[in-house]
Amino acid sequence: MHRLKIISGHLSPAGSSEDRWDLRRTECGSAARSSSPEDVVVVHGLRTAIGKAKRGALKDTTPDELLSAVMAAVLRDVGLSPNKLGDVCVGNVLQPGAGALMARVAHFLSGFPDSVPVYTVNRQCSSGLQALFNIAGAIRSRSIDLGLACGVESMSLRSIGNPGDLSSRLMDNDKARDCIIPMGITSENVAERFGVSREKQDAFALSSQQKAARAQSSGLFDQEIVPVTTKLVDDEGKEHEVTVSKDDGIRAGTTLEGLRKLRPAFKPDGSTTAGNSSQVSDGAAAVLIGRRSAVEALGLPVLGVLRASAVVGVPPDVMGIGPAFAIPAALEQAGLTVADIDVFEINEAFASQAVYCVEKLGIPLEKVNPNGGAIALGHPLGCTGARQVVTLLNELRRRGRRAYGVVSMCIGTGMGAAAVFEYPGP
Repeated sequence: MHRLKIISGHLSPAGSSEDRWDLRRTECGSAARSSSPEDVVVVHGLRTAIGKAKRGALKDTTPDELLSAVMAAVLRDVGLSPNKLGDVCVGNVLQPGAGALMARVAHFLSGFPDSVPVYTVNRQCSSGLQALFNIAGAIRSRSIDLGLACGVESMSLRSIGNPGDLSSRLMDNDKARDCIIPMGITSENVAERFGVSREKQDAFALSSQQKAARAQSSGLFDQEIVPVTTKLVDDEGKEHEVTVSKDDGIRAGTTLEGLRKLRPAFKPDGSTTAGNSSQVSDGAAAVLIGRRSAVEALGLPVLGVLRASAVVGVPPDVMGIGPAFAIPAALEQAGLTVADIDVFEINEAFASQAVYCVEKLGIPLEKVNPNGGAIALGHPLGCTGARQVVTLLNELRRRGRRAYGVVSMCIGTGMGAAAVFEYPGP
């Protein structure tokens, strides 16, 4: 019941780099056939472990500390001075003012100079990816050469509450009124309208847990996670110093039988449960991107190339279908098809909407979230988009050849976002 209450609240209106890739000794990847000096390329990205909100290892860690850990580590790994950055953009949802003050504090805690600017963006669940889009746009417009795109959320310390100051006229407009439908009910709407059964949802959730457990036990996440040394207050109120380097929401012992026993979380006859929904979580991620010509001039590696990006609108009452429309828009920009993509990182806000999008687009399940998704890992709102980029590019690199990947998610109030990345090869 505790977890159901947390999810209901969510869904209603400093460590060593020795174990990661030694990026300073890595040659820039071989360019793709269509490479250009003007390409927006990813140099490096890292994330914290993802902690369970209210109960996990990061529950007492403030978002500025989470953010500082990844900001500093990304630049440290590649040996880049922060004064080379043209801008920093941070995705955040729950902090006051989208975390503008928090982000600047994190900036200084990271040792960045006051001459480097920082700002925040809130496009709800896509905020971390939107931060990357914003920095990419500044690079394309030649305002900057290099920038840091980040995302952070502490759902332990902040919860979705008062929606703000809204006109009473929203009740007279169907679409405006739909914007305040609880997210869990939008999941039920998708399941009912598009015939996504409870059985399909639970099977998808089980697969997410199993894939994440395998990835964690195999050490696949180790090179993308920055260990965070922080304070943790136990049940007796005693404070302990801990180093957090493992996602703590993964439940390796999940079974289909166990999932089937869970009661619907949002309506008595519904199919959305605590087990087939994303977890509320704490975490941060950062991605260093730049213009290819500037990156190569500095001798930095190229981990990936941003080939396309798209944000689209969909009906608010079925907001979870967003990826089914954003992904085709991004693929069209890139001149690619679903068949050309090796890995799809689709945020698992709910199994209902993830299953719908995968089936609607005809994506083979083996290409979807090969290391698990938000049902198993968790969904720290502002962080998720940046985290997905980090996870995707590390997975493509492990495959050891030129490959394409997609990051996508649904967005509350009715939107979807997607990005297409190319890993150029070793």
